[in-house]
Amino acid sequence: MKYPQILLQNRKPDRIATLEEYRQSGGYQALADILEKYSYKDVQEEILESRLLGRGGAAFPAGTKLMSVADDASFPRYIVCNADEMEPGTFKDRVLIHADPHMIIEGIIIAGYAVTAEKGIIFIRPEYESGAKILEREIDIARQSGYLGKNILDSDYALDIVVHRSAGRYICGEVTAQLSALMGKRPNPKQPPPYPTERGVWGMPTVLSNVETFACIPHIINNGPDWFKSLAKTETGAGTKIFCVSGKVKRPGFYELPIGTRLSEIIEEHAGGMRAGSEFKACLPGGASTQFLPKELYDIEMDFDPLREAGSRLGTGAIMVFDHKTCLVAATLNLIEFFARESCGWCTPCREGLPYIRDILWRIENGEGEEEFMPMLERMSKHLWSAYCAFAPGAISPLQGLLAHFKDEVLEHISQRKCPFK
Repeated sequence: MKYPQILLQNRKPDRIATLEEYRQSGGYQALADILEKYSYKDVQEEILESRLLGRGGAAFPAGTKLMSVADDASFPRYIVCNADEMEPGTFKDRVLIHADPHMIIEGIIIAGYAVTAEKGIIFIRPEYESGAKILEREIDIARQSGYLGKNILDSDYALDIVVHRSAGRYICGEVTAQLSALMGKRPNPKQPPPYPTERGVWGMPTVLSNVETFACIPHIINNGPDWFKSLAKTETGAGTKIFCVSGKVKRPGFYELPIGTRLSEIIEEHAGGMRAGSEFKACLPGGASTQFLPKELYDIEMDFDPLREAGSRLGTGAIMVFDHKTCLVAATLNLIEFFARESCGWCTPCREGLPYIRDILWRIENGEGEEEFMPMLERMSKHLWSAYCAFAPGAISPLQGLLAHFKDEVLEHISQRKCPFK
């Protein structure tokens, strides 16, 4: 089944959409309208009413975040676009940057207007150098066309945007760690309060959201909150979502679909079904930091609330599919290896707990497992929820899914003293 393409409507097979092509699709009309007719409070209300949730993984209401900047807050205020995108299996932001950069730029400007921000920053991972160059070029074109700088479209509003290249590391995707990195500090997370919207970059009010979140904003202003909510298949959902599908499917790739589209439909209709000789066993529904979904949940609605009720998360919408031939102990070990390496080392549960868990899983996978390892893994997975930031709870999610749904597979490794899939 085909669905309307909102975020990918201007995507070309071999190049980015030009400014003129973006304008022809209604681009920058939302910006013109708010500068002429809307107060900054009106913009906040529109985004809040749309029920737009952050598309970077945390799912925080975008309108609430904008409203949390106090009216009497200090100046200058910052608007930051998170293009770090280091979640394994996730590549939607890169696709959006290479498809229609002005959609992102307009979204940042509108969100900036909603909090009267004067400075915008796009924080982008070092591996996305081509994306950084595209954004710098198109920001300059937008500036020359009157959409950035002083007196935007002959209004009293002024905002400029710069591109900041990250030095790397997964932890830089965490909000407070990213703001520290922007200031040239070590990217260790900070426990609020104060929240970034009160004291962020250089101690000034800062709103940080994901690339896909900003890309939704012009369409909400152009078409209204009710239209945005009507795009979803579930009553609790709103908008579309770009799902990145990888693993044992025939057509891995990215698909813009309504929030609430069933997992089975995404895999069978859009990703072409399972590869020949493969049967669906499990998937990670929202990137590496979400829990495995077993076959019993194959028909689940891919929306924030249904996945939360199932004990997992929509996360970034990166669906990583595993078949019946895949060892999920080995897959979990691989993920824990990644997270142990990427930890900033700031707090004890994360710094000590992840290598400890990695060692236990390695022993189980390599035939050295003992029955006593099972309660040890369960205790350690609970301890990691006491970490300083959300990194450790996310890192431990695949293990929790493994123990919840595939405990027999772990016990089989231990009883056979080898990996049964090798």
